[in-house]
Amino acid sequence: MNAKRGLVAAGVSLVCLTVPALAHHGFDTEYDAKKRVSLTGAVTKVEWTNPHMHIYIDVTDPSGKVTNWNMEMASPNTVQRQGWGRTTLLPGDKVVFEGYGGKVVESRGALSRIAKADTPDKPLFIQGGPEATREGFPGQP
Repeated sequence: MNAKRGLVAAGVSLVCLTVPALAHHGFDTEYDAKKRVSLTGAVTKVEWTNPHMHIYIDVTDPSGKVTNWNMEMASPNTVQRQGWGRTTLLPGDKVVFEGYGGKVVESRGALSRIAKADTPDKPLFIQGGPEATREGFPGQP
């Protein structure tokens, strides 16, 4: 009887430990590495949420149509280690950003680099840390 209880407890523990790991998505689940974007726009909102921050940016295309991009970043802790604070980017700030479009909703993307429009060579965030490079993106080695 005790062996059965131990086996059941071990099984339940295993399920409880694996479910959170399955809940987190990988890059390829939501984003398309072939849909690289490099755009300019105005920040509308910055969400400091776990497990990923989000920056919402209005981008106006040549015809005048405005699309609000939802760009996912790393965790708030990771972003703060790169020197960010709550006032680093504010609604209305003009930015240049690079990333990857979504598989289902193209304007929901993964942010790889962002800088203020008036200082495009000084990125505020580079995915993977300040030492990371993003080959193929302007201004990156």
